[in-house]
Amino acid sequence: MSDIRIGIVTVSDRASKGLYEDKSGPAIVDWLGRAISSHWESLYRIVPDEQHLIEAALIQLIDDEHCSLVLTTGGTGPSQRDVTPEATINVTDQILPGLGELMRTISLKYVLTASLSRQVGASRKNSLILNLPGNPAAIAQILDGMFGAVPNCIELLGGPPIAVTDKVQGDHTSPGPIH
Repeated sequence: MSDIRIGIVTVSDRASKGLYEDKSGPAIVDWLGRAISSHWESLYRIVPDEQHLIEAALIQLIDDEHCSLVLTTGGTGPSQRDVTPEATINVTDQILPGLGELMRTISLKYVLTASLSRQVGASRKNSLILNLPGNPAAIAQILDGMFGAVPNCIELLGGPPIAVTDKVQGDHTSPGPIH
């Protein structure tokens, strides 16, 4: 087992029923593969837009599977079915408001509707949870702009160190985004 386990939760009614191919979860795995130089493994879940099922996936990935980072994708908009932020808040120890603000700020550079996003950054035990949008391009934009802060946050929470490639922007270096 790798010291670094990353959970990816795609929240989509259609993808969970097999009516739609999930592109967001694989996009996250691909991006992380270019960004993390440490040995890591991903654990992948697809769940419908049901708050209790999202909560169960988050709890299972952190408490049972010992993921240091869990990235959700989808379910962060203003519609009644979008309940990923509520599920995240219900299972966390603390909200990290600056991370949600940062994700929205990055997205606003690309699309005005990012102002409708309700993304949350939070912690549970020694794990970090980030709510990402459901669009693969938006996921890459956000991760490009903020992932440099993620390894430090995970270490502060008591998680394992994560080494990143020189393509990840950090606090003191800014070599540019991953392409």
